[in-house]
Amino acid sequence: MIEFRTGDATGAELVVVPVLADRVIGAEDGVSPDLESLSAVLDVHDFSGKHGQTLFLQTPEGQTPECLLVGLGAEVDHEALRKAAGIAARAAKGYSTVATALHRVGIDGAAGAVVVGTILGSYTFDEYKADPKTSKLASVTLLGEDEVSDEIETAVSLAAGVVLARDLVNRPAADKPPAALADIASGLSHDVDVEVYDEDAIVEAGFGGLIAVNAGADRPARMVVMRYTPEGATRTVAFVGKGIVFDSGGLSIKTAAGMETMKTDMAGAAAVFGAIKVIADLGLTLNVIGITPLTENLTGGSAQRPGDVMRAYNGKTIEILNTDAEGRLVLADGLALAAEQAPDLIVDIATLTGACKVALGAGIGGLFASDDEAAEIVGAAAKAAGEKMWRLPLDTDYKPLIESDVADMKNIGGSFGGAITAALILSEFVGDTPWVHLDIAGPARADKADHYISKGGTGFGVRTLVEVARSMT
Repeated sequence: MIEFRTGDATGAELVVVPVLADRVIGAEDGVSPDLESLSAVLDVHDFSGKHGQTLFLQTPEGQTPECLLVGLGAEVDHEALRKAAGIAARAAKGYSTVATALHRVGIDGAAGAVVVGTILGSYTFDEYKADPKTSKLASVTLLGEDEVSDEIETAVSLAAGVVLARDLVNRPAADKPPAALADIASGLSHDVDVEVYDEDAIVEAGFGGLIAVNAGADRPARMVVMRYTPEGATRTVAFVGKGIVFDSGGLSIKTAAGMETMKTDMAGAAAVFGAIKVIADLGLTLNVIGITPLTENLTGGSAQRPGDVMRAYNGKTIEILNTDAEGRLVLADGLALAAEQAPDLIVDIATLTGACKVALGAGIGGLFASDDEAAEIVGAAAKAAGEKMWRLPLDTDYKPLIESDVADMKNIGGSFGGAITAALILSEFVGDTPWVHLDIAGPARADKADHYISKGGTGFGVRTLVEVARSMT
């Protein structure tokens, strides 16, 4: 992990300089070099300070050997700083000691944004590479003597939660069976009590969705319940994360290409793991329950069949018409278990539907809510975290689409509106508890790296869940 401190640029191999639109130095105190005197050089490179632009410059003898100009554009907010810091971290991966003035732009919380962006921008997953090309970046000095040590510590913890989620998503499915993920949950924090339901306890409890999806797999499922209960907490939030460690589609099998990234289908559970760890590390005064049903969806001889009916934890039945619509089955159990705890709010997070990705693209998560107040809490948290969410309708006029002739409902709702009908199924398992469903099928994974986003698992959702918890304390 990168070491962060405050101070001057002594010993730094590179200084990162923020530049606003029209080549205005962005740092409050003024940081060399003098861009006006370098206008000819900037003209050659067409550097104007537009957001995302970078330019390495040699500085005069006696100063820091090199500086990196990073464009911030005309408007600067926390997300712009995170992105700029991520861009700088990628550009500076060949340097071990860097000083930065990106945080000196006159915005409260800027140091934390820069720290998060720097850590996430320098992230690589190289556990399986014989010759990893990791970043050399080991030390970053935030220029100035500001008292931001607490802000830095909080940001490091937050970024570590996202890194945890990324690592879990990026790990091959063969190396993260449900039992192994349950062991990881048990070691997240000494302040978190963890209850793990093994295969026998799952049957005894009646987690019918988890049983049905796991039926075709040879590695047993786990239901993991994490409880963080700090002294003085009076409110409770429950996070429920979909944990399909690999999704073949079951007997309704996916194409070969469709399976290539299905190790990502536990990104919701990974986000809950990361958020719980951060919340405990920060000592937030809020009761938090994290629930992650964990299983593979495979095609073994005992696999559930189209036409089968399963009974969820709350007693409601679902007719299985497509075994590739399995996430809603395990979430039914997790949500019903969460509702039984009588929290003030339930938030589930899942790579649930391709339909949501079709609707919103790869960079925006879908937000469904049982009421406006719950939607506002989570929507505001997502905005503060810099994770894009868009509220979609939970329209009960579509409920007839999930009606079944033989059960309380069926697990698919037709060719169109798939994200909505999936959310309507989930709504049957939360009772009267305020509830928000986050469909992160798009932003949980990136096809290419960009600013602080890594190729592969992105850790999307961790920061939003932490902000939800922070807003409820």
